[in-house]
Amino acid sequence: MSMPFKIVIIGPESTGKSTLSAALASHYQEPWVKEYARDYIDGLQRPYEYEDLLLIAQGQLALEDDGEAHADRFLFCDTDLHVLKIWSQHKYGKTHPWILEHINRRKYDLYLLTDIDIPWEDDPQREHPDQEMRQYFMDIYRTTIAHTNIPYIILSGNPTKRVKDAINFIRKNFKL
Repeated sequence: MSMPFKIVIIGPESTGKSTLSAALASHYQEPWVKEYARDYIDGLQRPYEYEDLLLIAQGQLALEDDGEAHADRFLFCDTDLHVLKIWSQHKYGKTHPWILEHINRRKYDLYLLTDIDIPWEDDPQREHPDQEMRQYFMDIYRTTIAHTNIPYIILSGNPTKRVKDAINFIRKNFKL
């Protein structure tokens, strides 16, 4: 593993990823990479399309590279390209080859998978509020992350418990 250690916070929509990312960055006094898609989609004057996912992926990695240059021990990433692959496959039935190639190139050290056990919060960018779809995506994320062979934990409970469990998992994996 190389420094900084890159920790990805990943999970279905409305599961507290950004809240957890910000809390961990604050706790460790390290940077976090926000989800590029949010600002990108906010700037569109139309619904996003398949072609936008490549631009979102490229923007996400640019933010990640910038964050890595400013990190000391840890870089917290509020998403990675697996999210775009899952979303693209679900919505369009395909994934841009560039995204697939860069999933294989990028290396991460830990995954923190946020569970669907917290209430849904409406947001214009969120698409699947029903519990069945939340579970569907949770299962896909769990399977995807398990296949990376990178250590991961599923974080459940309220935000305070999630932060505490994430810190303990980080401590255990990096012998802090």
